[in-house]
Amino acid sequence: MNYYRLGNEILFSPQHYTQFQLITEEEAQKSKDTIFLLKNIEPTQSRRCFSVSHPSLVFSMKEDLNLLHGEEHFTGEMPQWLKDKIDRREVMSVNIAYNNWKKALSSSLPKKWRLNIAGLGDVGGTLLIGLRLLGADCIDEIGIYDRDLNKLQRWEYEINQINGYETPSLPNVKILQEDEVFNCDIFLFCIAAHVPAIGEEKVDVRMVQLEANSKIINHYGSLARQSNFNGIFAVVSDPVDLLCKSVYLSSNTNEAGELDGEGLAPEQIRGYGLGVMNARALYYANQKENTKHYVSEGRAYGPHGADLVIADSIQHYNHELSLYLTEKAKTANLEVRKTGYKPYIAPALSSGTLSILATLRGDWHYSATFMGGVYMGAMNRLLPSGVEVERLELPHQLLERLQVTYNKLESLL
Repeated sequence: MNYYRLGNEILFSPQHYTQFQLITEEEAQKSKDTIFLLKNIEPTQSRRCFSVSHPSLVFSMKEDLNLLHGEEHFTGEMPQWLKDKIDRREVMSVNIAYNNWKKALSSSLPKKWRLNIAGLGDVGGTLLIGLRLLGADCIDEIGIYDRDLNKLQRWEYEINQINGYETPSLPNVKILQEDEVFNCDIFLFCIAAHVPAIGEEKVDVRMVQLEANSKIINHYGSLARQSNFNGIFAVVSDPVDLLCKSVYLSSNTNEAGELDGEGLAPEQIRGYGLGVMNARALYYANQKENTKHYVSEGRAYGPHGADLVIADSIQHYNHELSLYLTEKAKTANLEVRKTGYKPYIAPALSSGTLSILATLRGDWHYSATFMGGVYMGAMNRLLPSGVEVERLELPHQLLERLQVTYNKLESLL
């Protein structure tokens, strides 16, 4: 292993880099702070930074679906003190192929987050209510933006008048102009140009939404680039995984139409759609004795839509039960539509409020993050050392299902 110093930071890598100052292992071992693993991988296929959660990730030079597939044992050579730092999540991997990779060395998470929401439709409004009522411990203030000025004024009046006699101080909500939306730590995109009406269930809803919503989100991707935005760009509008990829590409495209990597880093963008699919699977799993184990053993993966993958259990995977829960979760929205209403309450709160608050608190949750050029939904958490994706020993049949979904997402955008 090679150890380096850059300013006050300690770096290391299995590879030798001549541009950095070499130091001894003994000197590197004295560091009480996060240290940085150096890699050099094609940026479009790798995150700029992430939390190293297993020794095998030190030597891996490829990011793909295998990020989800953990290894029980590590047989390579590595000092015990370095393994201990990895166990404590005190190692951040940094990809020096990015021109602005040094930004990762000084990145930090706020104690209380400044949060801005764009779009106050059914989802955005419900999300706002949940965040203000439940987020007092981790949210400093909430900014709101919508093109409808009356809607903005109505929400500012109403939401700030929600309080109780013994309620803790709730985050203040303020109205924003469009050029202020990136003055925050996390930006929530909730704008939807097209929400399928009741009766449109037979069309390919995700593709209709992608065409309409990508034009809007790409505008905000360009604004984020112009603002040199360093926070999180959270996508709540459908289809979240594909819109994540779309805004990543748009923010990194210059005026000549060339990808230059000067926009949002891939790990800055996160998609919030999988939380409700897990919640729907839980709902149906609790209705049958032979699927109740999903609550403690199951997992959800992939997009909020047709290519969803529900696993009834990781350790005792049952293919038929998994397909049953997958189908029930995928079609749950149709059951709501049969009542004559659009299904937005559960998505806004399960995928939105609860998952976003878990992100801010550093807790495990479901969201889509960057995996080798694809935004793939899975359990993960945001730590001071970066994003940690849950790695499990996945059964072969489940891996095959995940690969199909991964390939499909990769081919769509």
